Amino acid sequence: MTFENYPKQIFIGLSAIFVQLIYSTASIAAEPVMITVSKGFGLTLFASDLGDAKQLALGSNGTLFVGSYKEGTITALVDANQDGRVDKRYTIAKGLHYPEAIAFKDGDLYVAEDDRVLRFVDIESRLRRPGRPKEVYDRLPGNTKKSKRAMHFGPDGKLYIAIGSTCNVCEPETPFGSIIAIDVNTGESEQIVSGVRKVGAFDWSVKDKELWFSDLSRDWMGDNLPPDEINKVETVGSHYGFPYIHATDVIEPAYDKPENLKVVAPQYELPAHVAPMGLHFYRGEQFPERYRNQMFVAENGSWNRSSKVGYQIVMLEIEDKQVVKRSTVVSFLDGEFPVARPHSLITAPDGGMYISDDFKGNIYRLYYKNPQKNQSQDNE
Repeated sequence: MTFENYPKQIFIGLSAIFVQLIYSTASIAAEPVMITVSKGFGLTLFASDLGDAKQLALGSNGTLFVGSYKEGTITALVDANQDGRVDKRYTIAKGLHYPEAIAFKDGDLYVAEDDRVLRFVDIESRLRRPGRPKEVYDRLPGNTKKSKRAMHFGPDGKLYIAIGSTCNVCEPETPFGSIIAIDVNTGESEQIVSGVRKVGAFDWSVKDKELWFSDLSRDWMGDNLPPDEINKVETVGSHYGFPYIHATDVIEPAYDKPENLKVVAPQYELPAHVAPMGLHFYRGEQFPERYRNQMFVAENGSWNRSSKVGYQIVMLEIEDKQVVKRSTVVSFLDGEFPVARPHSLITAPDGGMYISDDFKGNIYRLYYKNPQKNQSQDNE
């Protein structure tokens, strides 16, 4: 089954109503699949055929960059006429080792590959011929096949990189199982947090610039344990429990927690195995007021659970610096069939939101149908 024959305008969503998406394979008619979209929103297919599309980065001129894992490629997507569909695509690099983590700053594209960080200078003016990248850091740990990564520039101008543990449960060697911050000009680095298993994504809240991150808890403790985590950094150098404690109070039987180790509990617990690979604070104005500056999470889904959960985009509503509500905005799960595995999120130039799918290699565009109406009203 492929998504290549899907219409560009995929569907308009209505709350609690499934909308049919038709596809075909050769001359054989396939069963329709269902995707749910919250009332007032629509979803379109922005781009396809991108392999295992992972992290997204947005250029100053609106170019959408897509990192991959197995494909080893970095792709640039351009919507030249700004109609919500990709018009041109460029291969920035290929043959790299697991370049899933990318970031953009001051005209340059940064890529974490194996034990180094590469910089493609003035990339948006060189999409056809990007040239050879410059190495700006060479002290990342290897073993990128098992250690997943995420990367963004922080408000302080430093390059933050999440370096996942290489195991389901173990005592990882530093800097595995941590988030570090790098000064790309001097090469100096600092460990921001430790005691994490697999940080899928992180972002800074729009209003107070606090760093939030998601962490995938260990597998093989059953369908409902341990919960996946949403965490916040209040003190640099804090430890978040892995591998000794999962979520708030799930004790790891294989390892004893050191007596003097202070562990920071999660800000919010997600259901076990939803796999929060994407986390992004919405920075646009197209969505209604209640969605602005709120946290959106891409739940990549439950590969090892007896019945599937996740495979959706949720909004975590924050009040007084606490998560008070979790609501589904888009669900890609049709019964036990995942139509997509959403991985990363980023606010689009027009105020919509791009969503990467590492299952079928698609990029979706989430938008609000009528941004001119009263944005302060809730759209339940």
